[in-house]
Amino acid sequence: MQERMKAEALRQLSDGSVQRVLGWKKGDFEANPEPAFFYTEAELDELVYNKYCATNLSGYMVEAGKKDGVTLVFLKPCDTYSFNQLTKEHRVDRAKAHIVGVGCAGNVKVYEMQDVGYLERCLSCEKLEHKVFDSLIVDEDIERPGTQGRFAGVLEVEGMNAAERFAFWQGELSKCIRCNACRNACPACNCKKCVFDSNKFDTAQKANVTQFEEQMFHIIRAYHVAGRCTDCGECARVCPQNIQLQLLNRKFIKDINELYGEFQAGEDAETPGPLTAFNADADAEPSIVHTRG
Repeated sequence: MQERMKAEALRQLSDGSVQRVLGWKKGDFEANPEPAFFYTEAELDELVYNKYCATNLSGYMVEAGKKDGVTLVFLKPCDTYSFNQLTKEHRVDRAKAHIVGVGCAGNVKVYEMQDVGYLERCLSCEKLEHKVFDSLIVDEDIERPGTQGRFAGVLEVEGMNAAERFAFWQGELSKCIRCNACRNACPACNCKKCVFDSNKFDTAQKANVTQFEEQMFHIIRAYHVAGRCTDCGECARVCPQNIQLQLLNRKFIKDINELYGEFQAGEDAETPGPLTAFNADADAEPSIVHTRG
């Protein structure tokens, strides 16, 4: 598949159909390929695609769309949901993107340069089809990792009593070192100026941060992406402290599904999100939210 991707990228660069290619390049080690733009045939020699290419490239198209010409971008099935969501929010220019959908058999986690299994998002992935593309490069015989329930972890936490839930999240969120990796990797976090971009919140202040502040950072961020999060799992993947951030986002997704009806952010680029549109016949009343456990 990697060679087919290179050939397609070279063809479109050579005939002027696109002005740049967005993909993954070789890192210092095989297990850490990096997102990169390619402009020439020589640069394309560095293009790679393997089980370690986990980065969701859709978020990089926000800046790419500001450049002249068209960008060819390689997107895995789950990445296309994020691209659709960004299109819906007018953050990417669909006309300036040539999307090549690439097949995916799941991405692996790496710890101390050793494979330690599939990413959790891959074990519960239901996004097996590309939702937006101009061309496809896929293998029909791809074997995907076994699936587990998407909301299994959420149900486990919901089964705790209030004190247990508080202790669980306190234990998770207290590990945060405020590196902002989750925010920077999240396609939905694309504001030009973030409310948390302040020297009061950087890592140098971590020792002085109260429990309230460290908890509210993630809770506020979860609220900001509620109804827009495609469950791509980038936040959890890049967290150096292994905080279960995807679990927090999935709690919001599960609640939205229960209160407003089944909804998948990024399923298409047109349908209004449940928190940005009002349906008098289907939307939940505040009293329903109040009486939930």
